[in-house]
Amino acid sequence: MGPTTDEEEPESGGGLGGIAVVETVSRAVAEIAGLPESRGPLRRLCCDLTRRVKLLSPLFDELRDGGGGSVREFQAQALASLHDALVEAKELLVSVNDGSKFYQALQREKFVYQFLEVTEHIEKALSEVSYDELDISEEVKEQIELVHAQFRRARGKIDSPDLQLLQDLKWALSEKHCDPIILRRISGKLQLSTINDMKKESVALHEMVISSGGEPEECLDEISSLLKKLKNCVVVENPSSDTLKNKTSSVKHRSPIIPDDFRCPISLELMKDPVIVSTGQTYERSCIQKWLDAGHRTCPKTQQNLSHTALTPNFVLRSLIAQWCDANGIELPKKQGNCQAKKPGCHPDCDRAGINSLLQKLKSGNQDEQRAAAGELRLLAKRNANNRVCIAEAGAIPFLVELLSSPDPRIQEHAVTALLNLSINESNKGNIVNACAIPRIVGVLQNGSMEARENAAATLFSLSVVDENKVTIGAAGAIPALVDLLCQGSPRGKKDAATAIFNLCIYQGNKVKAVRAGLVEHLMRLLVDPGGGMVDEALAISAVLAGHPDGKLAIARSNPIPVLVEVMKTGTPRNRENAAAVLWSLCTGDAQQLRAARESGAEEALKELAGTGTSRAKRKAGSLLELMRQNMEA
Repeated sequence: MGPTTDEEEPESGGGLGGIAVVETVSRAVAEIAGLPESRGPLRRLCCDLTRRVKLLSPLFDELRDGGGGSVREFQAQALASLHDALVEAKELLVSVNDGSKFYQALQREKFVYQFLEVTEHIEKALSEVSYDELDISEEVKEQIELVHAQFRRARGKIDSPDLQLLQDLKWALSEKHCDPIILRRISGKLQLSTINDMKKESVALHEMVISSGGEPEECLDEISSLLKKLKNCVVVENPSSDTLKNKTSSVKHRSPIIPDDFRCPISLELMKDPVIVSTGQTYERSCIQKWLDAGHRTCPKTQQNLSHTALTPNFVLRSLIAQWCDANGIELPKKQGNCQAKKPGCHPDCDRAGINSLLQKLKSGNQDEQRAAAGELRLLAKRNANNRVCIAEAGAIPFLVELLSSPDPRIQEHAVTALLNLSINESNKGNIVNACAIPRIVGVLQNGSMEARENAAATLFSLSVVDENKVTIGAAGAIPALVDLLCQGSPRGKKDAATAIFNLCIYQGNKVKAVRAGLVEHLMRLLVDPGGGMVDEALAISAVLAGHPDGKLAIARSNPIPVLVEVMKTGTPRNRENAAAVLWSLCTGDAQQLRAARESGAEEALKELAGTGTSRAKRKAGSLLELMRQNMEA
């Protein structure tokens, strides 16, 4: 991430080899981006890896548009190494998607190690690419730097396992007759809830047995036994049409037993529109509404007092009931306004009526109902892409934006997090901005709870991916609030703030705002605190700011040279490179800074960097050494 004043001579080369390797790597990125969304216990690991790889695509788009002419032979070799690492990543993602979810949950540590290994290979390959020598824009260069930093942070980082899932699996494997509640919980977490899921799991286990060469692992027998228990307990998806006809004809001669969990505790009949009350119990909407209309303020089943009377749709249970009805040839009356029978653009996996019900609660003016509804929309928007589209199409965004000004901290937190989740969809970004959300998000960033401020920062980063939004966000006063979060926030809050600041400072006008907000002083504090875990971000942002005259001046006033020299001696390859880039900006045209660098022992560190650093670091070090030589001769 060199400063814009660093002019380099254009280089020729590349030719067909450069074009070919760019196309090959670009295709690998596209193949990973096109993989289906992962399910099961390793979903987060898969999603994180896929998301980071997707962010590499602008680099190869620009290289491909330029014909690959800037890719010289050694660069082509580095990109070839990256291609090999991406192929390895794709194979791992495909194997997880096709593999046994039970096995992945029980052998999680083994798979975590594979993800760490792939992440390390990609990060190593990225460190061999010299972005300064590629014909790409400064913005893309800085974005790739940030992605590289994400891969670097992910190395050696291990998320905590799901202890509840492991405990449930241990219990289910040890008990002959397992509690159906535990089995359903396992089903939900492993996402094995349909007949297709069960078939896929059976096939995956069968493939593992075959590939074992007749000596399968002991746990496979236990997993097969547990899968049978799950099949007997968990509702399955719609069978094929032929199977449905057979089932329908057979069930005419018998009356299926309705599972107790599908019956309303009040009417004891099959629920068509299950809703959750504040105690967590589920009832048929019409039944519990009559109970409440009669003046009762207790839960009929537990007799506990209800903290509020908001009714939240139980989407998961409604889906299970619908599947059970289809599997048993029972017709469940469709709810009026159900998304499946409505707009062509609406996805069949979402419940339009349920979402509309939540929207009515957002508009109700009752804080308890608003809090429950905003929390449910937050979860729905996080769950999948279809929900994000449906929620936006239902018109929820303006109401969520309105709730950003709620005096209730929890409502505010739910609202900003729901908008964060909705902003993952590219079209929703525009809808959120058009609803005048940015000033209110900045208000949450300034005055909200810590979690709300963190998610507000993440939302601003998501929206700032669109270039014109960088200007709007900066003008709304976000940068001083982000700097404050960078200084006072939790570790996660500091990371969110740094990511947003980095992206916003790609726009020149925001660099001035950042300097005036005292960002440089905070960055220097982060640089001298390696234990704080923010050195990577501080250096990356400093390298961006150093390319602007105001940023260069502010950095120079903070006496950063001893710290930069120390980083060049002991830091990671990328941090050494960024430290050299900042030092280059400071010393160019400034004899005083050049003298201070020499007195701090920079010459020795630069000589070592010129021999062992990344390509960009070597060039920066060489330029600085030449400046020092010229200064001494003068």
